[in-house]
Amino acid sequence: MAPDMAVTVGGLAMRNPFTVASGTFGSGREYAALWASRPELVCPIPGKPLSCLGALTTKGVSPQPWAGNDGCRMAETASGVLNAIGLQNPGVEDFCAHDLGWLADQGTPVIVNVCGHSLDQYVQVVERLEESPAAAYEINISCPNVDCGGLSFGVDPKLAAKVVAACRAATRRPLIVKLTPNVTAIADIARAAAEAGADALSLINTVAGLAVDVRRRRLVFDRGVAGLSGPAVKPIALHAVHRVHQAVALPLIGLGGIACLDDVLEFLLAGATAVGVGTANFTDPVIVPRLVGELERWCLDNGVKAVGELTGAAG
Repeated sequence: MAPDMAVTVGGLAMRNPFTVASGTFGSGREYAALWASRPELVCPIPGKPLSCLGALTTKGVSPQPWAGNDGCRMAETASGVLNAIGLQNPGVEDFCAHDLGWLADQGTPVIVNVCGHSLDQYVQVVERLEESPAAAYEINISCPNVDCGGLSFGVDPKLAAKVVAACRAATRRPLIVKLTPNVTAIADIARAAAEAGADALSLINTVAGLAVDVRRRRLVFDRGVAGLSGPAVKPIALHAVHRVHQAVALPLIGLGGIACLDDVLEFLLAGATAVGVGTANFTDPVIVPRLVGELERWCLDNGVKAVGELTGAAG
């Protein structure tokens, strides 16, 4: 008998525990075209290749268009990638007009990643999306708060709670809060988000890093700091997931360096209900549908009747 692969994350029903990390999948059009061209990839809904996903998490969406950062935006490093994209996006109106309708017809729930530089900006995006077919929101509290001199919402429990509470007041849809690892006590931020009304948490966002151009004797990125993702951050992400799983009773989406089936299993066993694949989409753009099949076969071979049995089983 086939194992039950379905999970529920904060009220969001997913046919399997896989989504993609925001910013690594665009709005899915390129991946949909590629997956459709691969006959070996069997999707649950014929003609809708993105239905392989349990949910699709979009790129960040802000109230107005954001141009992103100047200069170098991406650089490879050992076992990972540094990026300083700057959440470039065309804004919520353009997103609703050109992407969201198409996404809603792809046979998988759509989680819209919401970003802003002030409390009001987060609320503006959520309120606009309330008129849309979005299934859930992922609130990116790693954005710099311009009203507080650039301090990230996600590094202070009080600021995190304020933005979550404001978004909670604007919607009854599932609210997933994305946590930054660039804090001393991530469990404190998790508790604050939970108490303010979060339905689920996703973690981790990128780890702060730096790159130096030795030949030119200068920093690689104009901003200096960049965000590290990929296999190098997996142990940090697993530690964060395990700590937060012990601290709050919310479902977690674990992400950070997932590149193979064992990585997926580690996150589930550490406490995640679902997982997000990010940087690996760049190196292997069909990795997610392959991992879905591999996880189902692993559960069948190992006597796991429902994938939810794995969550937190490592203790």
